Amino acid sequence: MDIEKIVEQALETGYLTPSMEAEVGRLCDASGELSAEEYKALDKLMGALLTGEITATPKKQFINVMEELVVSEVISRVAEIETTSDTLLDVGDISAYALNRLPPLYATTEEGADFQRKKAKEELNGLILEQVEQAIALYLDRPSFYPERQAINKTGVTGGVFEQVSKLLQSQASLYEGNN
Repeated sequence: MDIEKIVEQALETGYLTPSMEAEVGRLCDASGELSAEEYKALDKLMGALLTGEITATPKKQFINVMEELVVSEVISRVAEIETTSDTLLDVGDISAYALNRLPPLYATTEEGADFQRKKAKEELNGLILEQVEQAIALYLDRPSFYPERQAINKTGVTGGVFEQVSKLLQSQASLYEGNN
């Protein structure tokens, strides 16, 4: 989307969302020189923000304290495992699995976050440890599907995507032709 369309949408809805704001910033940064129309649109946006015609919606104003507790525990456990073995673990996969099995603990203020942390340590620490351990066990036990597979755009592979797909289809054609 271009700057003019973003401004037009903001004027229609009365709101400038964080994603719209980020896109305007990205477009301004990416462009070496803005056009006269883009400058006019930005000027119109600034005026509408100043007069209150458009309201800038705030960025995320809450956090899930459970995320920080789980990720901290996962990082700690993964570090232990990786220092004693050659196994590499994915912190994101393990954290997501555990978080999907734990209750969220949202807070909007630092005091609220401190309260949620304290509550989690008192009431949910065992459950957090259990879910992280289960997530790690399942991650370690997952099968390795097609370990010989390669990403289409893997470095060192010659040719573009079209050439790579063509080679793949050619290699499989004899298998298909033999079945007819």
